[in-house]
Amino acid sequence: MKSLLSIEQLTKSELTHLVNKAAELKKERGNHADQPLRGQTWAMIFTKSSTRTRVSFEVGIRELGGFPMFLSGNDIQLGRGEPVKDTARVLGRMVHGVVIRTFAQQDVVDFADYSKLPVINALTDDEHPCQILADLLTVQEKIGGWEGKKFAFVGDGFSNMTRSWMWAAKILGFELCVASPDSCKPPADFIRDLGADNVKICTDPKEAVAGAHAINTDVWLSMGQEDQKEKEAEFSGYQLNSKLLANASAGHIILHCLPAYRGKEISEELLEKQADVIFTQAENRLHAQKAVLVELASD
Repeated sequence: MKSLLSIEQLTKSELTHLVNKAAELKKERGNHADQPLRGQTWAMIFTKSSTRTRVSFEVGIRELGGFPMFLSGNDIQLGRGEPVKDTARVLGRMVHGVVIRTFAQQDVVDFADYSKLPVINALTDDEHPCQILADLLTVQEKIGGWEGKKFAFVGDGFSNMTRSWMWAAKILGFELCVASPDSCKPPADFIRDLGADNVKICTDPKEAVAGAHAINTDVWLSMGQEDQKEKEAEFSGYQLNSKLLANASAGHIILHCLPAYRGKEISEELLEKQADVIFTQAENRLHAQKAVLVELASD
């Protein structure tokens, strides 16, 4: 694996290896046998704001012996119109790897192509691979893994989170039901390309969560969509709350990648009830991303 650009690109063995490596690094935290990024500088290019992603990558790179260099869109010439390929070719001669959090998936792909560096997708509009790795680690810790389990996603059916979850379901083979308003369902060409009989799309959140062992949600309006109030209105009835989850599997867990808008996609009561799981999920971003960094440093 030369870069992590998407969940879609991973094989089953690569995906499970990264989750297991994350679990190993979590146990070893503070007592790592080696520091594979020693002497390396990793650029962190963020054109989207962040709390969990920035902190977890900066801490992770330092714990593995490297030096993180944070670059916002206003800090570099990308923010003034320099082509991605030119920035990539410059940084490719100076740093050892790049973490990118941005809008267009193609920018991440192009950066990897032109820089010849290991590149990590820290979120684009299409995918959020590091979050899915953290989610799978949380699932492994809290309910013993994903084999034989049903997963549900309630909310925007074609956000970066749902797309990444659908690819993970296809690769790992677990059952996934996505409940979304008609206008936010994945398009037919995506479902055709996905080609996963174990992924079901519906409009009824009760159907999606029935018998589910892990139920996931996210904000209804992704970053950059905050002014689309007409879209938000379509999610009436899609809130995760105790009433909706009455028919979920006993011992189910709730996942939310945060930040959460309490009282919108998830009730205050439910978020606090599941706070240990949700904030463990947030912590697991650190361990999952360290697993990716270790893997890229070894190639």
